[in-house]
Amino acid sequence: MELLITIIIYLHAFLGGLGLITGVGSMAVTKGGKKHKKMGKIFSLSMVLSCILILPITWLPNHKSLFLFLISLFTIYLVFIGNRSLTFKKRDKREADIIDKGLSITMALFSSFMLIYGIYGLFNPVQDNALFLVFGGLGFFLTFRNFQLYKTFKEKKIAWLLSHLTFMIAALIASFTAFIVAGLHLWNIVAWVTPSIIGTIYIIYWRRKMRSKIKA
Repeated sequence: MELLITIIIYLHAFLGGLGLITGVGSMAVTKGGKKHKKMGKIFSLSMVLSCILILPITWLPNHKSLFLFLISLFTIYLVFIGNRSLTFKKRDKREADIIDKGLSITMALFSSFMLIYGIYGLFNPVQDNALFLVFGGLGFFLTFRNFQLYKTFKEKKIAWLLSHLTFMIAALIASFTAFIVAGLHLWNIVAWVTPSIIGTIYIIYWRRKMRSKIKA
């Protein structure tokens, strides 16, 4: 049994590493080009498979990690929404469908749990408490922005693009954080929060750049 667990963990790590490499690569190349699309697909598939593989492991003895379980679900959601954002580009799409809304409602529930558990950790000993607060708050913010997209994507022509950009970079942020915490075992707030700070700055930069380009 332990051998099988080890194999799954190594496969998870390989797919996660592939996802991180292609995620960074997709940001470095021209947006919308063939290389960007190809690496984006590899990133999405790698990260989703990597997260699905690790979910059951996080509940096993000697491997139990509530944070890794939640961050894996969080990453899956971000990748799904990032790709679903592309469907709002279609002219025949008039409103968010049940899949779009279902994903967002599910994320709102997970974010609520992380925030409540993080607040609970302010008064009780909870491992990785700061991470629950950070990612719970981030999840709520992104879910709010997602529901904004559902209401305004017909009026704001680049809303789908900004949403795709935001959620895919957020997925990469979550992946890097999980790698730092679970892979490198760096147990300090600076290491945990740094990817979020850098990623947020990058998101703001590209959102402004895209808006300026469209206006021009």
